[in-house]
Amino acid sequence: MSLPLAVYALVLSTLIAFPAGIFAASRRGGAGDTAIMGATQLGVAIPNFWFAMILVLIFAINLRWFSAGGFVGWDKGFWLGLKSLTLPAIALALPQAAILARVMRSSLLDMLGEDFIRTARAKGLSKRQALWRHAVRNALIPVLTILGLQFSFLLAGGIVIEQVFFLPGLGRLIFQAISARDLIVVEGVVMLLVFSVIIVNFLVDLTYAAVDPRLRQRS
Repeated sequence: MSLPLAVYALVLSTLIAFPAGIFAASRRGGAGDTAIMGATQLGVAIPNFWFAMILVLIFAINLRWFSAGGFVGWDKGFWLGLKSLTLPAIALALPQAAILARVMRSSLLDMLGEDFIRTARAKGLSKRQALWRHAVRNALIPVLTILGLQFSFLLAGGIVIEQVFFLPGLGRLIFQAISARDLIVVEGVVMLLVFSVIIVNFLVDLTYAAVDPRLRQRS
């Protein structure tokens, strides 16, 4: 359960952070930029388990749109299973989205100050065209690095969230193993997390070449 939860949280984090970071960078110094940066500061400061409790209070107890915990199982249907993971995925995604949005904004602002952007504007491209055609793609390298690190954190950081929402996964497994003093299981989970970090970082390195053609050129 930890892997689907981490992937779901990473998708939500990306969907939130990319538009927020691009919007803030395109309106640097404006009200929108200030509001987004203020929200991301709160997202960075507040831990994910606090978000989890607030989400349960609002959407599970008051509105009753989601269950307060547990997992129905994929055999009950994909959408029901996904719905069971929605609140914990949002709780995991919000702090990471705040970090990612700030990195996206900072990287994009650096690109917007480069000479090739000014050249593109001088050739007749509008600000929006220069932003989407040139700046965003070149700003993705540091953002991809953060994404790779975040996936590893989401996989390991979901341990606390799984306890809050009573989800079966590595979190409950490692807590049970620690309680039972089963060091073999703890070592196995740690090695699995280490292996996942290596694989994710390798995939991020491959993505660098896809995003930046200069990395595919032979020296």
